[in-house]
Amino acid sequence: MNSSPAGAPSVIFDLDGTLVDSEPNAYESVRLLLERYGVPDFTWEQNARFIGISNPEALTVLRAEYGIGASVDELVAGQDALYLDLARKSTEVFPRMREFVELLHGRGIAMAVASGSSLAGIEAVLTSTGLGAFFTTYVSADEVRRGKPEPDVFLEAARRLGAAPADCVVVEDAAPGVRAAHAAGMRCIAVPYATAGATDPVFAAAGLLFPGGQGEFTAQATYAWLFPGTAPERGRPGPAA
Repeated sequence: MNSSPAGAPSVIFDLDGTLVDSEPNAYESVRLLLERYGVPDFTWEQNARFIGISNPEALTVLRAEYGIGASVDELVAGQDALYLDLARKSTEVFPRMREFVELLHGRGIAMAVASGSSLAGIEAVLTSTGLGAFFTTYVSADEVRRGKPEPDVFLEAARRLGAAPADCVVVEDAAPGVRAAHAAGMRCIAVPYATAGATDPVFAAAGLLFPGGQGEFTAQATYAWLFPGTAPERGRPGPAA
């Protein structure tokens, strides 16, 4: 259990599209998988509707749409293997998000990752990017009964942190995740990955919204929103990557 200082919130991060730009790898793994089953030319635009949705749920839809005979479990295993290979080779952390994580670490804030990815996928990304030094608590949608937009993954992350849901703040990039945060009774910082969708009414309900996505997000502004009138602490070394 990793608790925040008294009176300070715990912060729960989505992983894909929020902390790291893993969506290109996620898309490529689905494209390659579908190609194996005779579905060519699966486009980025076709994939965009699944951003923020757990892998099993997305593959259940694609299996039905394309009449794929393989089971969902088989598809999930195949996509996971493809994704892990890509993630280990190249996953980019959003620089301003890394800065924000380091600011929170400097204040001793408890942090967790709650993701629709598999546990193996989360671990591969955290390890390859060095973020695993900051996040020892993480939850996969595979470990709970319902994925986003249901609140289960965020509630489980709060339980593991030993924090009340009302004392947690979620950082999310997708509408299903923002809905899940609200359903969990948590405040939400929204940084839309697909900025064209930032006009979705669900984003308007976020406590802090950066409509321009990662290009507009700043660690300092977000820190100031979380801790009004408090300057970030300096001098506390981060963990070794």
